[in-house]
Order: sequence, then C-alpha cells, then structure tokens
Amino acid sequence: MNGKRSYKMYWMTAQLMALLAVAPLQHVRAADPQKVRQAGVAGSFYPADPKELTAMMDDMLAHASPSAIKDPILAVVAPHAGYQYSGPVAAYTYAALKGRKFARVVVIAPSHYEAFDFTSVYEGDAYATPLGIVQVDKAFARQLAKMSSTIRLSSQGHDATSAGAEHAIEVELPWLQRVLGDFELVPIVMGDQSYENSRALGVALAKLIQEDKKSGGTPGDTLILASSDLSHYHPYDEAEKIDHKTLHALEAWDYFSMSRNFQSRVWEACGGAPIVAAMIYAERMGANQALVLKYANSGDVTGDHSRVVGYSADVFVKAPSGKAAETPFSLSDQEKNELLALARKSVEHAVEQKEAYEPGANASEALNQERGAFVTLREAGALRGCIGYTSAIKPLYMTVRDTATLAALRDPRFQPVSATELPQLDYEVSVLSPLRRVTDVEQIKVGQHGLLMKNGDNEGLLLPQVPVEEKWDRQKFLEQTCAKAGMNFGCWKEEDTDIFQFTAVVFGEHKP
Repeated sequence: MNGKRSYKMYWMTAQLMALLAVAPLQHVRAADPQKVRQAGVAGSFYPADPKELTAMMDDMLAHASPSAIKDPILAVVAPHAGYQYSGPVAAYTYAALKGRKFARVVVIAPSHYEAFDFTSVYEGDAYATPLGIVQVDKAFARQLAKMSSTIRLSSQGHDATSAGAEHAIEVELPWLQRVLGDFELVPIVMGDQSYENSRALGVALAKLIQEDKKSGGTPGDTLILASSDLSHYHPYDEAEKIDHKTLHALEAWDYFSMSRNFQSRVWEACGGAPIVAAMIYAERMGANQALVLKYANSGDVTGDHSRVVGYSADVFVKAPSGKAAETPFSLSDQEKNELLALARKSVEHAVEQKEAYEPGANASEALNQERGAFVTLREAGALRGCIGYTSAIKPLYMTVRDTATLAALRDPRFQPVSATELPQLDYEVSVLSPLRRVTDVEQIKVGQHGLLMKNGDNEGLLLPQVPVEEKWDRQKFLEQTCAKAGMNFGCWKEEDTDIFQFTAVVFGEHKP
C-alpha cells in the first residue's frame, strides 16, 4: 500500500509540475482535480512566451485609440485570427475595456473543426494560456445548460481534435487576462448557427444574469464577448463591401437580418451566430447602441489584396440617451418614378418573354443601396400580388425587379398574372428600413410602422399601409400580423414571439 501511495503521490506531483511548466496557476483550488483545457495555438496564433506575448499586446493596445466610451459596455465583438493579422483591430475592443471590472466573461465562439447541432458550454474546470489559468464559472455553466434544450455541458468544440485545436475562444483569453486581470470564464462554442439557437442562448444568458443579480449572486458585472472574423478570402474591395453591409446592420441593431443573411451566405462572419446571440443578450439587458470602433482586413497588414479576411472591433452599450437616430432614407420623385417603371417593365417582360428582365447598370446611388423592399400589384383596386425581401440582400433596383416579378408570378395566393391583365395592373413599392425588435408594444405607431412577427418556423409581415387601409388599431394590427404568420391572434403576447418593427418609403403609380 505504501508503495502504491508513493507512486500515486509522485505521479500527481509530476502532473502538477508539468502544468506549472506550461502556465503559472491563478486561484486554482488545490484540493480539486482539474480538467484544464491546455493552450492549443500558442506559438502559432500568438507567442507562447509570456513576456513576448505581453509585449506584443501592450504595443498593440498602445496604438489603439477608440473614442472614449462613458456608458456601460454590456457586450463586445473581437476577431480571432492570428495576432499578427487581427491583433491591431482586436486591440480596439480591449482598449475600450481597460479600467473596467468584470467578475465574469462569457466568450461565445463558432466551431471551426467539429460539427454538432447544439451550443456547447465547456464542462471542464479551466482554460490555460501562457499567462496562466482562467477558471470556469462552473455553477453558472451548469445553470446555463438547464435553460434550453439547445444548450449542453460538453467538451465538443473545446478540446483538440485530429483536425486541430479550436482557437476562437483561446485567442481572446490573453487579451482579457491583460486588460481585466482576474475574472471567471464561461466558454461557449456554437455548433448550430441558426437564428433560433442564437436567440435561445441570448435569452438564456439575459434571464440567468438578471436572476443572478436579483439573488445577490456573483458580485460585479458580466461581459459577453462574441469571437468572430468577418468575410473570408475575397479580393480587398469586395471584402470591404460585404463587411460594411454587416457592420451597417450591426449599427442599425438589425440582428434578425444579419442572422438571415449569414445563414444564406449573402453576408459573412464565421462567428455570426455569436454576434447575434450577444446582441440579443445585450438588448434584453438594456443596451441600445452598437458602436464600430475599428474595421480592417488582413490585406492592410500583409499588403496582399487578392484574398483577405475581414475584422471588426465592436461594442454594445447602454446609453441613457437611447438609440442614436438613423439618417432617414429618402428617394427623389425621379427615383420613385424609375422604380415604378422598372417594376412594370419587369412584370411585362417576365409575363410576355418568359424570362427575367435585365435592367441597365446606370442606377443612381440611392437605387444602388441594398434595401429590403416589397412590390404590391393591384387590379381594379383589388390585391393581385405582393412579395418582398425583408432584408437588404441586393441593390434596391434589383430588389424591385425581383419582387415585382415574383409578385406577378409566384404569389401562392393567386394564379400567375396573364398577358391580358398587364394593362390593368397598378404598382406600389415599399422600401423598408432595417428591422428592430419591439421591446414595448406602445412603441408601435399605426401608419408609421410595419411589423414582422416570428416564433420558431412561423413568420409573417404586414406593411405600414395595411392597418391604415383596413382601419385597424394597434391591437388589431398585432393580431392580424399573428394571423399572417399562421399563429393565434394572441401570439404577440407570448414569450417566444419576436416582434420586429420597421418603417417604409411607400409610393405608387396613383399616389401623390
């Protein structure tokens, strides 16, 4: 027995010494056996030597100059590529956090190497970096995993695989250690990047942290960090165009369109779902402004503009003044007439020639902006078709071309428009603003706002002019939007229903 004990003591001592050789321990509970996720990309994505790593981060932080932010920061976005590429941008996120105290940091990342259909909260005890050990808030992790069937305690997405070591959480940790000092970590990897999973995680985090505050749990604030790069491997100019569409939606707080466009690959962000989850969380905790602190891509570092990766540093704050006013979108009378003429030409060409109309490429700057839009067709005053794109996925003039054609030929409520009907059709175009979730139904103004209702797979939209034409009050408008989504009239009161509002520039051939 004594021999066995001596061997066991020797083995445990050897293991502890090996761990200490990798990283000096910080607040490790010596009596507990530790499952520590070791650094997997130290020496490749960032320096393995603590002094070299610290010097590199300090130099980048010294060169980062974000505008002063006085308001509470509830969530942030930082890139996760190699420090030599994304570090100068990531430094803007972390410079904005300097001097602030957070007792807990939740890092949400995508899975680069493993495929799984849930959100994986690390089941181990700690993550290691060259700067030391960061303990996992295991009590919080266990509670979070109980909040939704889509969230589980797991090592999937965290531990190294034959394909490689997941880096998206790991690379954020030295930065956090440097600017925040001591904190507890909740490492999360999203295997499924659907809107539903992002929503489930964002809502669960908000509920749990609100409950924690009420019960006098962890003292201090919680920070949510979404780990994400933007577009990948496009030429420099194309990458900038794609990335600024994403960042415009982020600043407009239109995370629903972001999620939809990430899933359809119209826009790109490898951590798109973590960004959406962070925004949903922040919104429910009172955040109302999104600030883009810095944007750049790998071409700005390497000089190679042929295939670049985009990076941004973003923060979500709770500003007492509320959301910054967005510059209203407007169209000149000439531009409105051009779009109406384009809608008519598109329908006539599609019906008569059985092919899509190809408009010229000389549209104005406003018509080249990517905007969601609907085209409504009426015949003798009666609805004959209405289809639209809710999200900004194409230049406005191409969106009108597409949606006019679809309204004429693909509206499932009607037979396709025939050639004999073409002279009798009237056209109306509705150009949509970004979508923003309604946090209080009193915000909804009949005649000014359109509504999009979503609950799981059920989704429906009504344009701002509909309740005016039907003489509905606010409650009737909400009930009818529920019905349009295929749900019961009271769905708007349900916790799992998201209500998004938008405004629209509406004009038609027979409107002043």
